[in-house]
Amino acid sequence: MANNDYVLELEHIRKEYPGVIALKDVTLQLRRGEILGLIGENGAGKSTLIKCCSGAVIPTSGKIKINGKEFTRMTPQLAAENGIAIIYQEFNNVGELSAAENMFLGRPILKKNGIVIDRKAMEEEAAKAFEQLNIKINPRTLVKNLSVGYQQMVEIAKAIQQNAQVLIMDEPSAPLTTNEVESMFKVVELLKSRGVSIIYISHRLEEIFRLSDRIEVIRDGEYVDTLITDKDPATIPHQVDELIKLMVGREMTQKYPPREPCIRDEVVLELEHVYGNGDQDISFKIHAGEVLGLGGLVGAGRTEIAQVIFGARPKESGKIIFMGQEINPKSPRAAINHGIALLPEDRKRHGALLTNSIKNNIAMPIYERISKGTVINKKREHSIAEGYREDIQIKCPSIHQLVKNLSGGNQQKVILAKWLAAQSKLIIFDEPTRGIDVGAKFEIYKLINDLVEDGVAVLMISSEMEELMGMSDRIIVLAENKMMGELQKNEFNADLIMSYASGVVPEDKKVKEAS
Repeated sequence: MANNDYVLELEHIRKEYPGVIALKDVTLQLRRGEILGLIGENGAGKSTLIKCCSGAVIPTSGKIKINGKEFTRMTPQLAAENGIAIIYQEFNNVGELSAAENMFLGRPILKKNGIVIDRKAMEEEAAKAFEQLNIKINPRTLVKNLSVGYQQMVEIAKAIQQNAQVLIMDEPSAPLTTNEVESMFKVVELLKSRGVSIIYISHRLEEIFRLSDRIEVIRDGEYVDTLITDKDPATIPHQVDELIKLMVGREMTQKYPPREPCIRDEVVLELEHVYGNGDQDISFKIHAGEVLGLGGLVGAGRTEIAQVIFGARPKESGKIIFMGQEINPKSPRAAINHGIALLPEDRKRHGALLTNSIKNNIAMPIYERISKGTVINKKREHSIAEGYREDIQIKCPSIHQLVKNLSGGNQQKVILAKWLAAQSKLIIFDEPTRGIDVGAKFEIYKLINDLVEDGVAVLMISSEMEELMGMSDRIIVLAENKMMGELQKNEFNADLIMSYASGVVPEDKKVKEAS
């Protein structure tokens, strides 16, 4: 195929940072009107590669061609002028502005005098863009009042309004509900039908197969292979296995590491008829050495009860009993002092100090313990951080590296190391593997197994049904901020869990519970 059939070409892209080679040699070719899936483990270089396309990162060497025109580097303005738009995992919207104002942020439509902003014209143009995408958004609605799915649609509409010919989507489905994902798929397929070329990055391989025409795999900053997708359902399992092997460089025979039963008699946490943060009448126990799964649909109240336990939101009534003593943590610091830890769903906003070093993050909850007055024992700080780096295999050049420069899986490990250093007895994992590749997921699962084998209690919130059943010893399901059911390991069943999550208690369970 001749080069003029490609809208975007990256040739032998290399990017070096001090002490780190993020991209060694990556080549990518995107055809007009195709969806190219881009996959690789966390840290493989996907984010760096797409930032080279947008001008956010300048490659050390290599070439970028857009419609045959050659560049050695891009700038954000040059990328926009040449029809490249990127929708990152963290949206660039301003919540206090309307959907229309966000679409024209930095480039407002002005009235004829060239001074006053023409809001009516912007709202009309925004309405046209939304109509083209078959989405119903009032251009005057403040973005903060839109669902995450609609906020994403504003970003897509903005790109299309700017005549983007190449749309790069970085983990677009990660924050979305099931229905929002389906809506997003329809928009992506609509854009493809109109000739827009799309690079789609996702760790969810089923999405990659559903949408992509071809799939490119990169590993450790290098191009590995490109596969043409076969939509035949009978061949997809084989293709998935092949992709995983290409991604991680080895065959993975197990999704979940084996764990011998290690639940102890000791009750670490007990909730008795707890109300708060929207949740109502929540009661359950977690034993030492147990993984208690917390299932339910988005908005069911799972994160809300975790926040109450962690002291981030107030308890209105009921009892929280921890290690045999009733507690009422009024703040996260109080919960931490008791031995409770939370790895939040949004690790970048709430889990880690991204602009601080790995060492600072790990030592954060124990500075009081390793200090005399206001003087930190630097030797202990260093040895503790270095010890956890080795124990849980945080991949980094040194513990002085900033957390923002780590992959998602390694950021999660840093947060976990922080709570291990704090000697937590209960660790709450809220969506522990969201945005993490298959290889890093396995490592996180092994770490969870190690925790419970050491007697730590784990409360795991997960929206992935397979993960919930694969890792939990017992599952509690919430719906509309109430407990709907509890399942023992031998009762795990996806249909039953979904039934509870939808607020429906099966007839046989009603009889069983009544008796």
